[in-house]
Amino acid sequence: MNIAANVRADESSAAPLDNETRPRGLTRPQKLGLAALPLVLAAGVALGWPSSAPQAAAPPPPTVTVASPLVRQIAEWDEYSGRFEASRTVEVRPRVSGAIVGVHFTDGSVVRQGQLLFTIDRRPFAAALAEARATAQGSRSDLALARADLDRANRLVDVGAVSRSDIDRLRARVQAAEASLAATNARIQSRALDVGFTQVRAPIGGRISDRRIDAGNLVQGGAVGEATLLTTINALDPIHFSFDASEALFLKARRARESGAAPSAVEIRLQDEPDYRWRGRLDFTDNSLDTRSGTIRLRALVRNTGQFLTPGMFGNMRLASRGTAPALLVPDAAVQTDQARKVVPVIGQDGSVTPKPVVLGPVVDGLRVVRSGLDANDRVVISGGQLAMPGTKVNVRRGVIQPQVSQADAPRPTAVTGEATFAGR
Repeated sequence: MNIAANVRADESSAAPLDNETRPRGLTRPQKLGLAALPLVLAAGVALGWPSSAPQAAAPPPPTVTVASPLVRQIAEWDEYSGRFEASRTVEVRPRVSGAIVGVHFTDGSVVRQGQLLFTIDRRPFAAALAEARATAQGSRSDLALARADLDRANRLVDVGAVSRSDIDRLRARVQAAEASLAATNARIQSRALDVGFTQVRAPIGGRISDRRIDAGNLVQGGAVGEATLLTTINALDPIHFSFDASEALFLKARRARESGAAPSAVEIRLQDEPDYRWRGRLDFTDNSLDTRSGTIRLRALVRNTGQFLTPGMFGNMRLASRGTAPALLVPDAAVQTDQARKVVPVIGQDGSVTPKPVVLGPVVDGLRVVRSGLDANDRVVISGGQLAMPGTKVNVRRGVIQPQVSQADAPRPTAVTGEATFAGR
């Protein structure tokens, strides 16, 4: 009862509000206008009334460059690495011992077969030859005397003046004199060879190394292990290129040979060359495969007219893997990777970008060979494809696919006619 009395007392004590501060209620027309406002706005939007908020314009479709795949007759290659080797290598060693009295070549020059390289003092060997000839003269005199005694004895045996035993001794003496003369003649030939060996000549033609012995030094002749090494000569024209290939290549080359195909051609380029300018033919295949690596050693014969190629030089080689056949080529930059597969974006009939899965081959003249997945009439995106998502529409600009022209203008050596030799033929 006290609480109710307090409330009434507060209400009676509050001052009455005047007309200016008391809130006025909305009239009936105003309430109807406010209720109809959402309907009017919705109708305006439906009728296309302009909105007061600006809207962002849609971006234009990207522009891409398209071209049909290039159709060319190509020969596909397998690529390998290897090194050049001399076709023949000879270590020049003396056959006789003595003092070097002359060196007749320039270090590192090209020498021809039979060219004089070193001269050994020939005087001791000339004296030995003269002694052998003198001994041979004495042997011929002994033989002549023995034959004369045998002739006289044969005439006297009929009258009983000489016994048969004497005849046998004289005949044996003639045979001994003949053997002595033959041995002396052989000694003359040996001494003459020693005199000839004092002139050390090039056994093969090629590029010679530097001299290991100068004039005035003594050299040891005779057996290979004991003879002094004078210099070495490498035959460089033609030159060999050796490389290791897989068992698959060996089987492919062997089956191609059994089918009557020509020996495989090879092309080689050096480290600083953009083009494969050196050409040759396979001429040797080893007789067994390495069981540890599963590879086999092969060798190509390459013409080296100017002897520019040097043994030990590194080279990249490509070997023709199959005959010439038509192929589709696209720029390598047009190929994209979609997870584990390769795709090439093309423009469909509706003008949208469509990725096509493809099977790729090697790079030929700067372009990638497409083995399957593309058609010659496809419009391949060769530029701007990174801006267009699959399925989006694009603006198309026509382009042309062209192979890269090699910058090397060096003349190509003449191909060497060779023939591959396989083990077990």
